[in-house]
Amino acid sequence: MADMRPLRDELQATLDARRDLGPEYEQALVESFVERLDATIAARVRAELDAHGARPGKQHKSNTSTMVPIALGSLGLSIPLTAIAGSAAGPAGLGMVWLMIIVVNIVAAVAVMRGR
Repeated sequence: MADMRPLRDELQATLDARRDLGPEYEQALVESFVERLDATIAARVRAELDAHGARPGKQHKSNTSTMVPIALGSLGLSIPLTAIAGSAAGPAGLGMVWLMIIVVNIVAAVAVMRGR
């Protein structure tokens, strides 16, 4: 599994900034972190697809094989993110992390279904 330290540092910096700046900046901080998280996930998915020889426009034999890297990536990211969010941000952090994991998986599933 890739080193999770940069992502942990990003989350910690976001939480520290929220504590320092106050709740009025919470929405902007959350959106900024989610954008960075999305970019990280997208880069990992692209790297996994490149590693398996998948290219845009190339049809896969099975939609299941396309979803495996995404599902594994989601599970791999969910464990440390859940631990970090649970200890640092409580139930609100857990909700945010799991909402984003669900959104990423739904978007991926829709994209795979459209590519059929």
